[in-house]
This record gives sequence, structure tokens and C-alpha cells, in this order.
Amino acid sequence: MRTKLLIASADVGYAEHLSNYISEHYRSTIEVSMFRTQKSLADLPENQRFDAALFDVDLLEGFDTSRIVLPVLLVSEDAEESTGFENFETISKYQRISAIVSELLSKCAKITKYSGDPDSNNANITAVWSPSGGVGKTTVALSYAASRAAVGKRVLYLNLEPFSSVPAYFNDSGKSISAAFEMLENAQGNLQMLIRGICQQDREAGVAYFCRPENFDDMYALSSDNIAELTTVCAGVTEELVVDMSCVCDWRTRKVFELVDTIFIVTDKTTTAQVKLSQFLSQHNVFESIKEKVTLVANKGAAVSMEVDGAIWKLPWVSSSDPKTVYKTLSSCFE
Repeated sequence: MRTKLLIASADVGYAEHLSNYISEHYRSTIEVSMFRTQKSLADLPENQRFDAALFDVDLLEGFDTSRIVLPVLLVSEDAEESTGFENFETISKYQRISAIVSELLSKCAKITKYSGDPDSNNANITAVWSPSGGVGKTTVALSYAASRAAVGKRVLYLNLEPFSSVPAYFNDSGKSISAAFEMLENAQGNLQMLIRGICQQDREAGVAYFCRPENFDDMYALSSDNIAELTTVCAGVTEELVVDMSCVCDWRTRKVFELVDTIFIVTDKTTTAQVKLSQFLSQHNVFESIKEKVTLVANKGAAVSMEVDGAIWKLPWVSSSDPKTVYKTLSSCFE
């Protein structure tokens, strides 16, 4: 369900730019209605309701805000304070529109409840995991995500590693995923709306993602049920969800394995990686429960000598120290 947003501003150029940008870049998330005069607002049907609204002060005067869950004032640095509106939420008018949307949805998520059916999502969920570190698991996850985005899919990358590698690949200056962790722990608010608000979009790769946690403990404070809910809600806002997981195989990992459609198990040509993979395939009872979902990914030009049921994808070695170059080059291997 899309968030219903009212934009009310007499600044025609600004209002049209704001409305057009949101309609173009957030069309699957937000439904925009724009108004430029008090008269047009007064003509709104009494039964019409909105999840949020962005108001210039002049148009807010005299308007019945009871039909809006979250009315927000658009303010500028040089504007004088308006008497009577001290209790309203505010958002800076002149900043990046993506930042306005993120802040607005984050505010709205705290005071609304999720009303959708998380089991109704149609997203394909792919988990990327390995029993060994250093095999290029994140590179594989992002390569696959970029390959799906290249064919027109809406793709969300969810990094569940204890130490996030997101800053090595994407701009990490947005809202932290810790905001979602906090909402999960408190069990209050609209997590789906918050997810839509805090995820960032890498325009070059076409992949949506989250900025790293604020601290190491944020990830470890989550239970397996928290991780399952986060994964499920993320799957409800996209077409392809790619989950980059830590190398442990604890109860949280197993919970994710239950939810996903496909599991990429990554290895490389090192003896350590091959030995650990062999042990997992032959000794761990988890593999028996997931083997029908598994695709083995032999990364960095690795050869696989062991017998494995199911598909094996072989990725070449890419000679580059730039992680962005590596994953973008490998993305063509998944076509």
C-alpha cells in the first residue's frame, strides 16, 4: 500500500519539482496530491484522508489537519517563526528531495502501524552465505543484485554481516539501518514505511541498500525472530531481495534459510575455503534441509572437486583492487 502524501505550497515551481520528483522516483511508495491555494484545499472532500502532508505555513492556516496522520511544516532557514504552529513537526524545505522523503517517512513510520500482509509479498529472496570468510561473498551478492537491476527489477540489498562492508561499495551518508533495528526491538510503528524511508538508492547500479548500523552491538541485539521479520518486511517493498549474511550458521542464519527461495553458498580456490565447505556439505544437518535451494558459487576462478547436488556457477578472477569494479564486472556473469 502506497503512502498518501499531500503537498501544499504556493511556491509553484518548488511544489511542481517536489511533486514530480517524488512521483517519478517513489511511484511504488508514495501517492502524491498537490495543492497550491487555500481554496483548492478547502474544496477537498471531507472524507479524504492522507498519511502525511508537507505544508507551507500560509496554506496550513485554517486547514483541518485532523484528516492527516502526520502534518509537517516546510521551513527555510530565513523564515520567521509562525505563532500557533510550535507543536508541528518540521522539515527543512531546501535540501535534497531524497532526504526530505526519508525524513518524512521515518517520522510517519513512528506513529502509524503496519496494516499490510507480510505473507502476500511476491519478492524473490536470495541469501548469500559461506562457511568461510574472505571468499568474496559480498561481491557475489552485489554482482547478483546488480544483474537483476540491469534487467529492470526493483532490487534491495540487505547486509546482515556484523561488520558492514556497505561503505566500500555505496554512499553511506544516509539514515542508518539501526533505526529499523530499534523499531524491531520496540515492536511499535510501521516497519515497512520506515524501511521505505531509510533505504538508499545507488543510481549507477540500480540497487537499493541500507547504510551501516550505528555500532557493532546493534546487529547482535537482534533475535532470530527480529531477523525474520526484517527480512520479510524488506521482501514486501521490492521485487528482488538479496540478503548478504555473516559466515556463522547460528539460529538467525537458519531462520533466514527457511524464508528464502535461493541460497548461494560461496567458495573460492583456497584450501581453507574448500575444506570448510566440504565439512558443511558432509557433516552439517542444516545442509540436508536446504540443499534443494542451494546454488554453489565458485568465485575467483575456483574449481570445485567435490560432488554437489544442484547448480554450480563459476565466476572468473577479476584483477582489480577496487571492490566496485569487481562486482560490476562480475554482474554480467549472472545474465
